[in-house]
Amino acid sequence: MTPSVDSVVVPPRGQRVRETIAQLRERILGGEWPVGGRIPTEPQLVAALGVGRNTVREAVRALVHAGVLECRQGSGTYVVSTDELAPVVARRLTDRMAEVVEVRRAFEVEAARLAALRRTPDDLAALDAALAVREAAWRSGRVDDFVEADAALHTAVVAAAHNGMLAELYASVGAALRSTVAQAMGGALEPERYVDHGRLVAAIRDGDPARAAIEAGAFLEPPPGA
Repeated sequence: MTPSVDSVVVPPRGQRVRETIAQLRERILGGEWPVGGRIPTEPQLVAALGVGRNTVREAVRALVHAGVLECRQGSGTYVVSTDELAPVVARRLTDRMAEVVEVRRAFEVEAARLAALRRTPDDLAALDAALAVREAAWRSGRVDDFVEADAALHTAVVAAAHNGMLAELYASVGAALRSTVAQAMGGALEPERYVDHGRLVAAIRDGDPARAAIEAGAFLEPPPGA
């Protein structure tokens, strides 16, 4: 169920903010800004919607509060869901890391399999770009940058699966999924923790769904006895 404009908390600014929220949501629901994608910058939204900067800022903040958008420092604002249940699910999973890993495996293995069957040239270009950013983030040694870049690559894989429901469900638990990566890093990017995703992208490029599924699931296998 998607949150209506009336269900979103609106600041006192009033009708203009409410109308701007409606316009933003219309573009999200219409697919102009898909789940997992970044929305235009604040100045671009001001120009496109014909409203003031403060109005745009308050409308975006309201949709962040509703769990539809997520602001990522240094990266921009992203569509994370069209479902008001998303923040509830994310909070539920945050303290259940073992379950989050199982959810990741369920989503990411199937996404990789579908991506190998359905990927387009644009998808492959996006995967190559995301992989390059991920590798650069690893070399930088900055954990936060790597976590975001790793999440972006997996989001690109899900996008290449061309299953809207899968993309929305995956995005709805994005914060919890990133937490598992940060936890796995243990505060530092040590060589023994590096996972090569080049083989995953190669399997998708080759159109090999079985190999893509294996590559996607291999690093999420539970330890023996778990």
